[in-house]
Amino acid sequence: MKKDILKHKLVPDHTILSKTEIKKVLKELDIHQEQLPKIKADDPVVKAIEAQPGDILKITRKSHTAGKFVTYRLVLD
Repeated sequence: MKKDILKHKLVPDHTILSKTEIKKVLKELDIHQEQLPKIKADDPVVKAIEAQPGDILKITRKSHTAGKFVTYRLVLD
């Protein structure tokens, strides 16, 4: 039996950004895509959401202090 890791309580929400969203985020953060933290293409969550190298993921974590914490990762080969 295979379990869906995306439904595990310790796995935060991962979303693949569209080209428009990527431009907006990079402009807001005033950085280049290569300056983002990285995540490997063989990461189990990356595989589960079928992200490809070059995609940028929005990762939303629940936080006891901040309520919600959003971070971005660049998918690498």
